[in-house]
Amino acid sequence: MHNESISSDTNAAHPFSRLDPARVLDAVDSVGLHGDGRLLALNSYENRVYQVGRDEGEPVVVKFYRPGRWSDAAILEEHAFVAELVEHEIPVVPAMTIDGRTLHEFDGFRFAVFPRRGGRAPELGDPDTLEWMGRFIGRIHAVGAVKPYALRPELNPRTFGREPFEYLVRHDFIPPELRATYASVVEQALAGVARCYERAGSLPLLRLHGDCHGGNVLWTGDGPHFVDFDDSRMGPAIQDLWMLLSGERIDMVRQMSDVLAGYEDFCDFDPRQLYLVEALRTLRLIHYAGWLAMRWDDPAFPAAFPWFNTQRYWQDRILELREQVALMDEPPLWPV
Repeated sequence: MHNESISSDTNAAHPFSRLDPARVLDAVDSVGLHGDGRLLALNSYENRVYQVGRDEGEPVVVKFYRPGRWSDAAILEEHAFVAELVEHEIPVVPAMTIDGRTLHEFDGFRFAVFPRRGGRAPELGDPDTLEWMGRFIGRIHAVGAVKPYALRPELNPRTFGREPFEYLVRHDFIPPELRATYASVVEQALAGVARCYERAGSLPLLRLHGDCHGGNVLWTGDGPHFVDFDDSRMGPAIQDLWMLLSGERIDMVRQMSDVLAGYEDFCDFDPRQLYLVEALRTLRLIHYAGWLAMRWDDPAFPAAFPWFNTQRYWQDRILELREQVALMDEPPLWPV
């Protein structure tokens, strides 16, 4: 997590504590959109996101970026990627250009404004829905493969495994009586991840959505549109596909077949990527614990995740990672 440097001092006043409703509305006014006072906080922990009613026109969605996470250039790189997708008529929600800019600053906060888009969660148990999702992810990846990110980090075993684990240890988040056991199982898990990457061999990296689960897809009668590219980075294509899978192994085999039926209409898929499904799931589990720890100084996190850092939490993570160690040594979803 080399791009993030958040203090673990939970007693320090967090920057977002200054982002009160008046400041949100003043920020919107500063770019000429003139809110009408209606303000609805939307579900987001990494950033702060609000739907803002306007005196004239439709409401907009305003995202205030977490201080210290991304540089301005890295945010703009994401905005540019999403704009490329729009140029190719791919259904994504881009940042609005206002006075020639997509990234704005007000009173120390960086923010972007997006058009409001409605929709419901996709029905990922439906084969037609999965094929449709695969088709649009394939189109995203076809554009994402044209050129790399210059500034955004790569999703790999170091950034999503080793670094968050070391953060947890360095800042004493793991109870002393479980520290050795957790460290041992993480080392086993990372060794399993390394074996999966060795089996997969050298795979191309491309610009990804990065967090392509059902919560970041809104479905309408016209199909899906993708939102929140905040976690976009370089990585293997399978990262944007495996989170659509759930259930038993036989269920995931069928689901992946449905996804690839649409995906391969627009983008080639190297089946060696299937070696990485459980490896990436393992890295996400380690990364998630590190992410919570890095954000623990934000008062919203202890309130929303009271179970984090309890004895039971770490015991469950140990069991979870032990299961992943076994799963990573199983064959991929189908022969490669």
